[in-house]
Amino acid sequence: MTSIKEQAAISRLLSFLQEWDNAGKVARNHILNCFIENNHGKTAPELEREFSQGASLFLVRLTTSLRITYMTSSYLENLLRSIGIFLSAVSSNRYLIEFLEVGGVLTLLEILGLEKIKEKDKKESIKLLQIVANSGRKYKELICESYGVRSIAEFLAKSKSEETQEEVQVLLDSLVHGNPKYQNQVYKGLIALLPCASPKAQQLALQTLKTAQSIIGTTHPSIVDCVLKVLGTMHLEVQYEAIELIKDLVNYDEVRLALLKGLVALLIPSLKETSKLQSKILSDPSVLQLTAHLPAFLQQASAAKTIGVLARRDFSIAEELLHLSVVHSLMTAMGNTDHSNSQRLASLTLEYFVQMFPVVEKHVRRSMGEELYQLFLSSPEDLYMKIDSIQADILAANKVNVSKTLYLCSRSCSHVNFPFDPHSGDETACVTHYQEDAESKE
Repeated sequence: MTSIKEQAAISRLLSFLQEWDNAGKVARNHILNCFIENNHGKTAPELEREFSQGASLFLVRLTTSLRITYMTSSYLENLLRSIGIFLSAVSSNRYLIEFLEVGGVLTLLEILGLEKIKEKDKKESIKLLQIVANSGRKYKELICESYGVRSIAEFLAKSKSEETQEEVQVLLDSLVHGNPKYQNQVYKGLIALLPCASPKAQQLALQTLKTAQSIIGTTHPSIVDCVLKVLGTMHLEVQYEAIELIKDLVNYDEVRLALLKGLVALLIPSLKETSKLQSKILSDPSVLQLTAHLPAFLQQASAAKTIGVLARRDFSIAEELLHLSVVHSLMTAMGNTDHSNSQRLASLTLEYFVQMFPVVEKHVRRSMGEELYQLFLSSPEDLYMKIDSIQADILAANKVNVSKTLYLCSRSCSHVNFPFDPHSGDETACVTHYQEDAESKE
């Protein structure tokens, strides 16, 4: 037989459950507020003592209410927070299984996709998904099998709250760790986020991609175009994260060449982009004020900056870029009078190549002419403010072809023990020898 004390506790529990069952929306919200205030941070054994070993009876009522009312509930935030107290409690595996058995994960994911549900409620849904994901590998797999990656990524792209977006990033980061079966799915979902319109979502996706990249160890071909397009952003924090990711990606052979070629190509915007701008200027002169924000010019400036960062970090990358006509493209960007930042960043990057490679120094000096070249050497960062329209045209129309010289020298030097190798430091010595020989014959 149960003791009088136990009977009293059971009676209180039944009375509490009956009060919940008979309560309306306002009364239930009050019950939830009291529950959250009194039980936050309690362990599972403490919750069982609070509910006379019948805590699951209250949890099942909460999950039932969630499934029935989540589209219209006026107390959804408190409902989710109350479920969170059960799921986050120490030794709460039983509660977690009970929640999942009634389709809890699917309900949480559905909440993220409903426009009429408030942002704060969706944030609580994300927090519950974090608890589920952090409970172990099989729970991460359950979220992914429920098309969770797509729902979570779409919510990150659409969310208007940076605080909520940061919570989503925590969830995605959890899903990419310790989840070998679906980590590629998360990785592809992050890549798909890069073209979205939210700068914060782009920034967080790039940060998480950097982590995911090191875990997965291979790359997906689509990442090249996506990350290069992000360089057209006006937001410096997004640009920074894109460059940080590119610094990692160039270490992967499967995308290294495509990335370097893509960066060099961005230094010379396509005729389609520039003619589109010219036609707009002719029809509306006020467009001139917006050229600084034209994506093609923003990409051009970002590409010049990124090339400089990569070249300074790794001399072998600098040598590879020479074979991709980077010098010609940098000088062309320096002549873009429609975008001063492109001119400035291209000039600073070209300065590095001139300092490091004698062959570049000779080609650039010859193409610029002595006056412009001395002006460039004296202050590369401010050059764009000092050149006139004729000098800008000289830069934009330059015919510098260092890659051709490198190719000819590699053939000329091959018979004198200068093997062609773009990663070899001997190549610049060979080029210098080849040029000096060619000039003496002239």
